[in-house]
Amino acid sequence: MRAVAAEAGVAPMGVYNHLGGKDGLVASILVRGFDGLHAAISAGDEPDPVVRLRACGQRYRTFALENPQHYAVMFEAALPMETESPVVAEHATAAFMALVEKVEYGMAHGAIRAGDAVDTAQQIWSTVHGAVALELKGLVLTPDPAATYSELLELVIRGTAP
Repeated sequence: MRAVAAEAGVAPMGVYNHLGGKDGLVASILVRGFDGLHAAISAGDEPDPVVRLRACGQRYRTFALENPQHYAVMFEAALPMETESPVVAEHATAAFMALVEKVEYGMAHGAIRAGDAVDTAQQIWSTVHGAVALELKGLVLTPDPAATYSELLELVIRGTAP
């Protein structure tokens, strides 16, 4: 907290008063990260549902690679909180629901097989998250991680087709 206060040019009590302590600081960082992810995957209104889903997947990877520290805090508990935050949960859910909306759009336009949109979105998210997490850890064993990821997206798209 002292380091954050020094960086911000305020007294440590200012950080405590504004954010409510360490958990408030961590929650603020998490909310900012999930809002950034939400903005990234919500961007674009491509009319073709397959193009829309593919672009969403690419934007997910781009967000993670451009914000590796935020991504680690968001998904690896790199900054643990002592108590759960309903505000953080709300922002995390909103980011996930942006993907659900892409899936629902694909289902409505016949590009994704009919079914439970939340379940399908969870499967897609699990897949792309796993690929991105491996890449961030330097564990992609192919020569071109971007090409491998693009091929993974095509596999996911084929797997969700009707």
